[in-house]
Amino acid sequence: MENKRPLILVSNDDGFTAKGISELIKFLRPLGEIVVVAPDAPRSGSGCALTVTTPIHYQLVRKEVGLTVYKCSGTPADCIKLARNAILERNPDLVIGGINHGDNSATSVHYSGTMGVVIEGCLNGIPSISFSLCNHQADADFSPAHRYVQQIVSAVLKDGLPELVCLNVNFPDMPSYKGIKVCEQAKGFWQKEWETCPRENGKKYFWLTGEFTIVDSDNVNSDNWALRNGYVAITPTTVDVTAYHYINQLKATLAAE
Repeated sequence: MENKRPLILVSNDDGFTAKGISELIKFLRPLGEIVVVAPDAPRSGSGCALTVTTPIHYQLVRKEVGLTVYKCSGTPADCIKLARNAILERNPDLVIGGINHGDNSATSVHYSGTMGVVIEGCLNGIPSISFSLCNHQADADFSPAHRYVQQIVSAVLKDGLPELVCLNVNFPDMPSYKGIKVCEQAKGFWQKEWETCPRENGKKYFWLTGEFTIVDSDNVNSDNWALRNGYVAITPTTVDVTAYHYINQLKATLAAE
């Protein structure tokens, strides 16, 4: 392992064979030594889930100068824990998740395995970035994101990120972008989330589906607005979920009881 170049740990939730992670590797190769530890199959929607009831394992897939790729039987968060504790000889300078097939804007951040990658990195004091494209197709075109990925990664390698803050970056599905907007998370909710899938024995089975409703569609500061209008949306995301603005009110409410 080359100690002179930045060590970039990469994972995703679409699996190690996904086009998104392959394209990400190409974009990152000039910027550092790349180690990929990614799920051996899709793990979309796994969030920060950990494997606790069965052992996990990993296997070397590819090794060449500046790039090592492993596949792992666990979740995206498992991949980062395993890499840090059992595979890497030193702590990574950067953790990157993606590029995800499908956006992770608005409240999707809470379900995303891609964000699970960077949250795990962030919790361990490592600058971490998630990249996602608003296209679920297996053969999606990631090329417009190339220079933006390099720009954002280079900036974070140079300047770092604040403690407990990671970056959630989403790209619109367009042939070119108007630029970058630093955004806040759009507000919204999912509805009509299950579609029945009947079986012969009469029991009902369900496929996860859903329609996302944006509450603040006119908010020009939101990631959803930026994506709809052709901008790369960067949402600085904190993993400290304390509702600081409510602490004093809650104290007063409890004291009044």
